[in-house]
Amino acid sequence: MIKEIITYPTPPSVEYSTDVRVFNEELFSLIEDLKDTISVNSLEGLVAFQIGNHFNVVVVKKEDGSFFELINPRIITKKGNIVGIEKTAYFGGLSAEVKRYDKISIVYQDRDSHQHSLKAEGAFSVLLQRKIDYTFGANFLNKLSSKEKARFEKSLEFGSDIAISETCPTTFKRDYLVKLANSLIVVIAILFFVSLFVDDKTYLSEMWKYQLYTSFGALGVNIVYFFYAQYEGKEFATCSSCQIGNIIGTTVISLVKLTLLMTLSYFLVNPL
Repeated sequence: MIKEIITYPTPPSVEYSTDVRVFNEELFSLIEDLKDTISVNSLEGLVAFQIGNHFNVVVVKKEDGSFFELINPRIITKKGNIVGIEKTAYFGGLSAEVKRYDKISIVYQDRDSHQHSLKAEGAFSVLLQRKIDYTFGANFLNKLSSKEKARFEKSLEFGSDIAISETCPTTFKRDYLVKLANSLIVVIAILFFVSLFVDDKTYLSEMWKYQLYTSFGALGVNIVYFFYAQYEGKEFATCSSCQIGNIIGTTVISLVKLTLLMTLSYFLVNPL
C-alpha cells in the first residue's frame, strides 16, 4: 500500500525509531508499503520513520531495481570523508552540500531475524547514512556546516534552490567601499574648488598635500574594492558574469574621476 511521506513543515509523528523485536506479518506489510511508496515516488530509499511508523526499518532500491531490506541497522565503523549534494524527501525540491563518511560498515537483520553485516562506500554508503539518520529522528540539516545551514534555511523561505542560487542580491557589503571611495573623491573636489580662490602659496601647498594624501586613500579603497568584490561575488556564481562587469566598470569609473581630478589639481593648484 502506498503511504504518504511526511514532508516539511509537518513535524514527524514519531521522535525516533525503535528496534523490531517481533518479526511478523505486521513487519512484512510495512516493508511492502515502503517498497510501494518508493516505486511510486521514484525514490532511492525510504525509512519507516518517514511515513510515521516507529519501527527501525530501512528499504533502499538497488541499481537493478530490486530492493534491499535492513531491519535494525547500525553503523559500526566509519572511515574517510566525502562531500556531495544531497536531496531528501522531507525537504522536497531542495538540496544541500553535506559532508559524510566515505566508507562504513553496518550490521542489520533480515525479515527472518538473521543477523548480517556489510561494507559500503561512495554513493551507496551516503545513501545508507542518510536513511539511518532518519532512524534517530534526524535528517541532513543536522549534518550541515554553519554556512551551508544558513543558506539552506534561507532556501526554505523561497521554497526552491533556484530562488537562492540564481538571484543576485541588490546590495552587497562591497557597496560601502564604493561609498567611501566616492566620499574621498568629493573631498578632493571640494579642496580643488576652494584652492582656485586661494593665492597664498603656503595654504595652496597644504591643500595640495591634503588632496594628494586623500587621493592615495581613494586609490587604496578602489584596489581593496576590486579584489574584495570578486571574493564576495563567488557566493553568487550564477550571476558572476554581470557582477564582474559591474565590478570592473565601477572601478574604472572611480579611477577615471580620480585621475581627472588630480590632473586638474596638479596643473591648476599645485604651487610647486
